[in-house]
Amino acid sequence: MEKRWTWAACGYDLARYPFETIREICRTAGFSGIEGAPPLFEGRSDREIQSIGAAFGEDGLAIETFHLPFSREDDIAAFYETERREAVESMKRWLDRAALVGATKVIQHPTTRPYEVEVEGLDRFFRQLTKSLQELLPFAEDRGITVALENMLPRGGSRFGSHASHIEKVFEELAHPKLGICLDTGHALISAGEAGFDDFLRRLMPWTTAFHLADNAGDRDSHLAPGRGNVPWGAVFQAAAEAGFSGSMCIETPPFAAGPNYSMEAWIGLREDMDRLVKRAFRSPGDGSAANRGAVGGTTDGAT
Repeated sequence: MEKRWTWAACGYDLARYPFETIREICRTAGFSGIEGAPPLFEGRSDREIQSIGAAFGEDGLAIETFHLPFSREDDIAAFYETERREAVESMKRWLDRAALVGATKVIQHPTTRPYEVEVEGLDRFFRQLTKSLQELLPFAEDRGITVALENMLPRGGSRFGSHASHIEKVFEELAHPKLGICLDTGHALISAGEAGFDDFLRRLMPWTTAFHLADNAGDRDSHLAPGRGNVPWGAVFQAAAEAGFSGSMCIETPPFAAGPNYSMEAWIGLREDMDRLVKRAFRSPGDGSAANRGAVGGTTDGAT
């Protein structure tokens, strides 16, 4: 197996820093760039946004993925048509901004509200999401961008997008070359549990075009740094390698260190811990579940 992907830092975790510092963190710590986030670009002109993307490129960095807004008002599966249409128009504006920084993928929540499928009905969600995607996908395609739907937290029940079957239905009925999945490992662990994680991964991997890497204990979305919780990282990285994934993986957590103004050593440590997890995964083919849980800090390349 071979690691063909790169590590990207999360824009939300870097929003307190000026862009010069963000680029310095990426260069020094060994990240390929960042995942763009609205707080970094809100209120900036198109020219400013474009120049930010250009500055990253001049440093050999990239903003390959861009997270679209996900407040309550940003629900593209909203049941009220007025709300849904307003959310779609907002996503279009942010798609344009993502294109200005050179992003090739945007991360889209299929819903931003906690309503349960068992109460509201899957078809009701799917009908609204489909209408939105039928408008957004050609818009994204014109800009060379893939829309990656993120698997969601269950929020105590069967929230739309939290089960693999919900997302499979989208791809079974709405195939499009610019539609993919952002596989969020923390969300997947809470939704599927440790026993069901491998099956969840297997079912969604064929459409996975982006990753959000975060850890937790399986009970809440605590966004622990990878290796600090119960996500079976061996399974994740083995599956990504077998699928030939070659994009950037967004580490959607800050370093496991004192913050919020993290030291450069902490950012370097985060990237080094990711490399250790991959080495463990590749040393243990076929044993991705048990071999790669637990803290990674202070280990050596020979540790298990």
